[in-house]
Amino acid sequence: MARGELGEALRIFETAVRTETGDIRVCAMVNAACVTDQLGDHAGAAELFRDALAQMGPDAPRMRPAALINMSQALQLLGDLDGAQAALEQARELLSGESAPLELRYACLVSLSAVALHRQQWARSIEIATESLDAATRFAPDQVGHSLMNLAAAHFETGRWELAEDFAGQALAAFAAAGDGDGVAETQQNLAVMHTRSGRYDAAEPLLTTAQEYFETSGHAHRAGIGWKVMGLIAERRDRPDTADAHYRRALAHFEESGVIVDAADVRTRLATLAFAAGRYQDGEAELVTARAIYAEHGLGLLCAQVDFWHAGLLEPLLEAMPELLPRAVDLAVPAALALDAVRYELPDGAQRENWNRRMADPAMRLAFRYGFLSGDAVLIADLIETACAGTTLDIDRLAAQPNNATPDTLDPLDPLPANPGHINDALQLGNALAAVAARAGLPVALPPRVAVAPDGHIALAAAIFAAEQRYGRPLRDDRVVRS
Repeated sequence: MARGELGEALRIFETAVRTETGDIRVCAMVNAACVTDQLGDHAGAAELFRDALAQMGPDAPRMRPAALINMSQALQLLGDLDGAQAALEQARELLSGESAPLELRYACLVSLSAVALHRQQWARSIEIATESLDAATRFAPDQVGHSLMNLAAAHFETGRWELAEDFAGQALAAFAAAGDGDGVAETQQNLAVMHTRSGRYDAAEPLLTTAQEYFETSGHAHRAGIGWKVMGLIAERRDRPDTADAHYRRALAHFEESGVIVDAADVRTRLATLAFAAGRYQDGEAELVTARAIYAEHGLGLLCAQVDFWHAGLLEPLLEAMPELLPRAVDLAVPAALALDAVRYELPDGAQRENWNRRMADPAMRLAFRYGFLSGDAVLIADLIETACAGTTLDIDRLAAQPNNATPDTLDPLDPLPANPGHINDALQLGNALAAVAARAGLPVALPPRVAVAPDGHIALAAAIFAAEQRYGRPLRDDRVVRS
């Protein structure tokens, strides 16, 4: 298993399940589930974990929380974020005692951070990942790469690309020092994704090729699917639509075979973009509707808003020939813009807010204004202007609570282990230094107020705010009302 020979590892574990009894048999079941998950059969792995948990004795202080943590990872990939969170909460409760295995408490923190990433709760993910990085220096130095990579992902998504790449580089060094081949390949692939999304395709391709060879050889179906998706994106950006389509469809096959339905939805948004560009409007619409339904089913409201914004943008070139699409475009663009704009107020510092505004919120609001103009809706334009001018309010309650405020999803402080010098520790020291830089706090702000517009006192964009909160399942406005 450590050498990446997953098929042979699974065969041995399954033999042990058939021939052994008691704790050894249950342990083999857990290990077989772990390998099954790595091979891409996440639904099968989740069932194996459940079977193993059902057969464990009441006194399994290591095996039960370990199985719950590993099961949560399979459930994350299946898009069952509520199930993953519930499994981690059970594990956290089991690990709350003083005698709990410290490395498992660390693994629980890493998984909690990953769930927050999947939910696009960037501030929460950064907070937990930073705590897990500190914990790794104490008792899991060979696992520090996971904390560093979670920090890299969260900072990249909030626009701090240079910091994200620093974290990813340190994760790569930490995994290499620990001899973790899976970790090295995953980090190479994650770096390739970052380079691709920032337009540096020549930097992405060597990393992507190396990681893809590893995943294809070792049978990591999910990770291989990610590689095909990124190769498709590079081909699309280089104006090779046929190649992009072929790569995307290979990725989709890998994801659907593995049961990674949320990743499959992401690929469908790319296939929709190709379809719109080729003039296949109905095919593109069908792909977007399918993707959005998957996101909604899994409670990923922010991804639904991003899909709606993307959908609205794809409609714009069609409006001259098909003006009847304009009301649909407005209905997609305005609520999505309000939802994406509200994310800024959840981020922990000014740099992240500015980056999110530049990359996501401002383009979405510009599209909403453009559609308001094209539709000739003077009230909509006036309400958008009043909303944009409402300003930002300090969150006094959060500001007062900040010095002693601990997130409810972090574990108790742990006793440090003796110093562990070596290459891994070098990565730890630099990683902690970067974390300290990243953690510089901005002033907490409240969600924007509702704006009462003269002369009739109607709430600006009231219908769009209500629609967005219903569609995306997240609050967009504070209860306060200010006058324009």
